[in-house]
Amino acid sequence: MIASIHGQVLYNDEENLIIEVGGIGLQLFVTAPLRATLRIGEMVHLFTYLVVREDSLTLYGFETFEERSYFGLLLGVNGVGPRVALSVLSSMTPDSIRRAIFNEQLDLFSRVPGVGKKTAQKIILHLQDHIRRSSGIGDLQSLSVTSDVDTEVMNALIALGYSVIEAQTAVQSIQKDAPSDLEERLRLALQSMS
Repeated sequence: MIASIHGQVLYNDEENLIIEVGGIGLQLFVTAPLRATLRIGEMVHLFTYLVVREDSLTLYGFETFEERSYFGLLLGVNGVGPRVALSVLSSMTPDSIRRAIFNEQLDLFSRVPGVGKKTAQKIILHLQDHIRRSSGIGDLQSLSVTSDVDTEVMNALIALGYSVIEAQTAVQSIQKDAPSDLEERLRLALQSMS
């Protein structure tokens, strides 16, 4: 198993990267946010997951070991292949995945390209056990149910065209002592994005 690579980006397009490692160019599929930040000629260190099929060996790269772990967990869901798992990680951070699982927010997963309602249900059911087993009580308390107002703010941002990751980040940037008024929290979230 190839667990990680360190090398120079030779090629970067909408589908994949080619990273030169020891004179050999390795093709990797990575999340959209990571692909957008990498530049040709840049040195990069990625955690990898090798998917072995009868007719191919495909390498997937991730910025953090946590993302790589979630990729493996998502592949364990019936009906989720590498492309869908990568799509989930392109749309949601590991933290937002944990929150969506803990709060059973089916709609967040069903907004991911390639994930329907049934697949979203399977993801939640499959990952609930794994996340609860791997999380301590403190971790679960930190994932407490998002307030209804913050959920409405996230939904409004997504309706305005922002991604789930952008919406989640904006909501998390709102100060804890901010007013609980929906319009004010939405204004603060939009302000943090500019």
